[in-house]
Amino acid sequence: MSIILRAAETLTEFDQLAAWFNTLEDEVSTGPGLQAYFEAQRERITLKVAEDEHKPGELLGFTWIARDKLQADRARFYLYVKPEQRQQGLGQFLYEDLLRTAQQAQLRQLHVALWDHSPEDRAYAERRGFTERLHEFAMTLDLRAFDDQPYDALLTRLEGEGFQFTSMAELGDTEAARRQLYLLNEATSMDIPGAGGEPSWASFEDFQSSVCQASWYLPAGQKVVIDSVAGTWAAMSAITRFEGATYAYNLHTGVARAYRGQKLGQAVKITALRFAREVLHMDEVRTHHNAKNTPIIAIDRKFGYQQLPGIFLMEKLLNFRQD
Repeated sequence: MSIILRAAETLTEFDQLAAWFNTLEDEVSTGPGLQAYFEAQRERITLKVAEDEHKPGELLGFTWIARDKLQADRARFYLYVKPEQRQQGLGQFLYEDLLRTAQQAQLRQLHVALWDHSPEDRAYAERRGFTERLHEFAMTLDLRAFDDQPYDALLTRLEGEGFQFTSMAELGDTEAARRQLYLLNEATSMDIPGAGGEPSWASFEDFQSSVCQASWYLPAGQKVVIDSVAGTWAAMSAITRFEGATYAYNLHTGVARAYRGQKLGQAVKITALRFAREVLHMDEVRTHHNAKNTPIIAIDRKFGYQQLPGIFLMEKLLNFRQD
């Protein structure tokens, strides 16, 4: 075959890419959603689809390279080849082109996520110099079987101690509230064991654009706990339902360091799970955890979450020779 690499052009092609993404990661993608995301982030994403020049319009695979917002010389990539086209050199062809693109962009780190139950994919990456950076796995909870009533006493006790359980919707989703949510979200995310202490957003403005203006952002599902005496934001648990998903997704649960040990994490997560069941009308909630984040994993196992397959985030440091 004579392979052509080109940009994706039509919604039909983005529909195909979304279907492939759904096999590569534990999230739900749709063609329109993927295309909209690509257009919004075009300045930092390089997308190439592969086709046989003798069969125009028939996609054989793709590469997607997304430069990090915070570290310009780091990028995460996806590489996919249709199963019936594998073992014919197309994967290596795409990978070599990806490396040339990385060199042109002066990248120094490449990250790729691989299923933890696919040893052949990990071996393929390790042969090309990738090493494990972290292990992340999914967890799922059957809300139909989950009994949250025993936690009523915990919520009552914490409210009696001066903690206000509320949401961004109840707070008016104002800019001032969003700034507090940003600070709490960033601080607790950076404090996750094994996360490396790196920020998730470049600034509050980036948080506004990436989170608060995203289609999945539900102010009523952004549950927060405020210390009404000190006026401090103490804990949060954010939940939503992504387009096309048949389950709710718990994005993040965090407790400010000064408030740990009071079971605020359990309590605020209960309010998020109730929102998923009573407002979103979902029977299932999923989430992801860094395998080193044992405190939140312990809470989820106490609630009855079951572990699902996860991913290894693999990393390669690049050192291109300068001519």
